[in-house]
Amino acid sequence: MELKWLLCVTLLALGILALQAHDTDEDNDADDVVDIEDDLDDGIEDVEESKSETSSAPPAPKVTYRPPVPTGEVYFVESFDKGTLDGWVLSRAKKDDTDDEIAKYDGKWEVQDMKETKLPGDKGLVMVTRAKHHAISSKLSKPFVFDTKPLIIQYEVNFQNGIECGGAYVKLLSKTPELNLDQFHDKTPYTIMFGPDKCGEDYKLHFIFRHKNPKTGKYEEKHAKRPDADLKTYFTDKKTHLYTLVLNPDNSFEILVDQTVVNSGNLLNDMSPPVNPPREIEDPNDQKPEDWDERPKIPDPDAVKPDDWDEDAPAKIADENAVKPEGWLDDEPEYVADPDAEKPEDWDEDMDGEWEAPQIANPKCETAPGCGTWQRPMIDNPNYKGKWKPPMIDNVNYQGIWKPRKIPNPDFFEDLEPFKMTPVSAVGLELWSMTSDIFFDNFIICTERAVADDWASDGWGLKKAADGAAEPGVVGQMMAAAEERPWLWVVYILTVALPVFLVVLFCCSGKKQPSAAEYKKTDAPQPDVVDDEKEEEKDKGEKEEEEEEEDANEEKLGSDADLGSASQEEEEEEEEEDRKPASEEEETVNRSPRNRKPRKD
Repeated sequence: MELKWLLCVTLLALGILALQAHDTDEDNDADDVVDIEDDLDDGIEDVEESKSETSSAPPAPKVTYRPPVPTGEVYFVESFDKGTLDGWVLSRAKKDDTDDEIAKYDGKWEVQDMKETKLPGDKGLVMVTRAKHHAISSKLSKPFVFDTKPLIIQYEVNFQNGIECGGAYVKLLSKTPELNLDQFHDKTPYTIMFGPDKCGEDYKLHFIFRHKNPKTGKYEEKHAKRPDADLKTYFTDKKTHLYTLVLNPDNSFEILVDQTVVNSGNLLNDMSPPVNPPREIEDPNDQKPEDWDERPKIPDPDAVKPDDWDEDAPAKIADENAVKPEGWLDDEPEYVADPDAEKPEDWDEDMDGEWEAPQIANPKCETAPGCGTWQRPMIDNPNYKGKWKPPMIDNVNYQGIWKPRKIPNPDFFEDLEPFKMTPVSAVGLELWSMTSDIFFDNFIICTERAVADDWASDGWGLKKAADGAAEPGVVGQMMAAAEERPWLWVVYILTVALPVFLVVLFCCSGKKQPSAAEYKKTDAPQPDVVDDEKEEEKDKGEKEEEEEEEDANEEKLGSDADLGSASQEEEEEEEEEDRKPASEEEETVNRSPRNRKPRKD
């Protein structure tokens, strides 16, 4: 018991000391200076540690950034590390059908570092303003023609301030003679639109392509199915994410986020509306006949309402067995005027009417069963049946749900190669957002997966490595959380000390065994002697049981012999009894004086 109390007091003291230590100690964070020489192919090489001035914690690495370089043929590449918008064109267009005050594309674009960057020198394109129309575009090094090579679009996005409502998608602008980047706007023809978009709680990752109808020449937007993955984290964690679209000549496609597939499918099967229209359509001129009967059930025409059916009986009636509770205050209203209320000084009866005090619950009713006129409670009417309706029966004339007949679709066509889209010659961002400072970086358009992966490794991969190196470990995160919430120190102490306390409690609180010295003072047998005696008694009992079983078997085997010799023994006893009286009489005669012979002197 003393040990239990000692442990409890120790735990309490540790909790108090931890809280006091948190209030008095000050952590001196040292400036960690670690330089990493980066190679163009490797991104990060050896990390050199410098001496920490006052902090005992391990230093956090600081990564030096160098721009990525494409490792193969590309149609477009941009890392913004030159710090300028060279090669990009700001739109000066106006949106159609919009007020002039908000129709202009006057949103501001700048090349900046990320706000909380771990890679100084890594710049990107930032959409600085909010609640404005933004449009910026750039020419490809050469037009991309959809033929025998895949198309890969890849870029990075960071919602530095989160996102309320807005998009961060990119458009591949169609190659047309009319294309003018200076007048880039929402109606400018595009071939593919790809990227994240969010408004409210609707998180989207668009993949839309414009398909040309081979019969009419008109373009129609085809939307990829929504991904099954949860996209919310990519919009809310304020981290840089890598978005990739891979479009193959066999019409298959993949959408990746951070190099993980979140959606995939086929242009022929997984787009809405479908690329190819149906072969047959419903005849628009077909009309349902007037005598077509679509009713599967009809009221029974032969049914008759029963004579005792009362349609006027109410559903509820007053409970005649109810009794007014004692103490019910019939003359007291449920609500009364507030006696403490006063008419406001600025009350104008001409304008506001006659002032009346506000109503409050009658205080006299608080202790009574009720106030006002008592009324019997309502109960269900057992005689209520409601309005009578004839029962429903199967309709013998039922013909099913009518549908117009099918006819060949006059607009039908079959395009088995939707991958062969309109060539593209420029890339553009045409966006509206209610959140500012959306960060774009490391655009690449190419045909080889390895080239895109290398570019991602040297750009986004470097950001990810730097973020991971700067993040504290599990212990560091726990310490940082405790700095913000001091009560967590008590939780940590209890989490570690409680299991130890329970182990000690269960191991040390068992029944105490007497020592050998105590056995010597008494005649009580020691534990080993008691155990031996118990074992001997057990063995003796088992041996006796075996002997009893053997005796019982022997008695059973000899019972038959005893029965056979019983009659012979009885005959012998009778013969002995017969001989016994004769011998006794003979002995009596011999002992008689008359029969004795005289003794010779």
